[in-house]
Amino acid sequence: MDRRTLLRATVAGAGGLALPFTAWSAAYAAPAQNAAGPYGALQAADANGIQLPAGFTSTVVARSRQTVPGTSYVWHDAPDGGAVIPNGTGWIYVSNAETSSGSGGGASRLVFDASGTVVGASRILSGTNNNCAGGKTPWNTWLSCEEISLGRVWETYPLGGTAVARPAMGRFKHEAAAADPVRRVIYLTEDETNGKFYRFVPTTWGDLSSGTLQVMVAGTATSGSFTWANVPDPDGSPTTTRSQVSGAKSFNGGEGCHYADDTVWFTTKGDNRVWQVNLAGNTYELAYDDNLVSPGTAPLTGVDNITGSTAGDLYVAEDGGNMEICLITPDDKISVFLRITGQSSSEITGPAFTPAGNRLYFSSQRGTTGASSGGITYCVTGPFRT
Repeated sequence: MDRRTLLRATVAGAGGLALPFTAWSAAYAAPAQNAAGPYGALQAADANGIQLPAGFTSTVVARSRQTVPGTSYVWHDAPDGGAVIPNGTGWIYVSNAETSSGSGGGASRLVFDASGTVVGASRILSGTNNNCAGGKTPWNTWLSCEEISLGRVWETYPLGGTAVARPAMGRFKHEAAAADPVRRVIYLTEDETNGKFYRFVPTTWGDLSSGTLQVMVAGTATSGSFTWANVPDPDGSPTTTRSQVSGAKSFNGGEGCHYADDTVWFTTKGDNRVWQVNLAGNTYELAYDDNLVSPGTAPLTGVDNITGSTAGDLYVAEDGGNMEICLITPDDKISVFLRITGQSSSEITGPAFTPAGNRLYFSSQRGTTGASSGGITYCVTGPFRT
């Protein structure tokens, strides 16, 4: 029985319950290697310049500095990290603006009805700087993270409410966040060449106003065991958070972060790697390394945002590279899922699936112009496996 068969058998046997760690640790035996994709070869570019497998289609849902169709709201520049949040009648796609406070930094939302039609759009965070990635919470808020020195995590309320800073989550060059409802913590990445991997332990789950910031402590190898240590001074001044704990493991440019079933994955752009942290066993390993791929050349470079599908596949977006979203399956195979043509001066950001798993949203941060004002946000529909 291969790992995907094992994965599906475990899910079926659990009657739809969350997949246990033992199955996931068996399903992902990193690092991933080249293989044909589960959806077949890419077709010629469509009218939007996107190459997709047969049966998939793309649409443009918003463009920077243009009014979102069906609304009066002008979409923000430089769309970056994103997530989908259900709202009872449809869903909301939230998107960060990776620009300065004076140029519209913050985050916005697109509101969709049950058919996937935009029925609203609005700002949910303003006056912040370089909001790059982030993560959604189980209580349907969006954590928008500032990628600046002493940057903050802002908890925003796409379903209604006023955004608030969460300084207890640390002041550093934030990237992404991923919530773990089992251990009741939030994992955080740091975009520095010697960045660290953190977790925030709230005093009360569901309330991020207070808690303990911890950092991963491990050796220098690409796999092994780890522990967590408290960061003494989360405000990062005068000593940066990444410099406060002896033995804290360094990662070269932390980017996207995704949690599912006792496992958290995060990417590092400085060395084109995807890391897998096995939380029940307190071990870590490589899920992908572009220097360890065979046969042929590595398909994924400029690793950045990451998300997961209902089938357990990982989707990793490129910052540059060939402007691709690559797919890593639970049986350790990597392939190209889509490619954006004619936008070589941009990057792909904010991939996120709807709860049903049949729509994938993402953005090209600078579009065809190569400028922040040229951002484009897309939706891809098709026969995604679930």
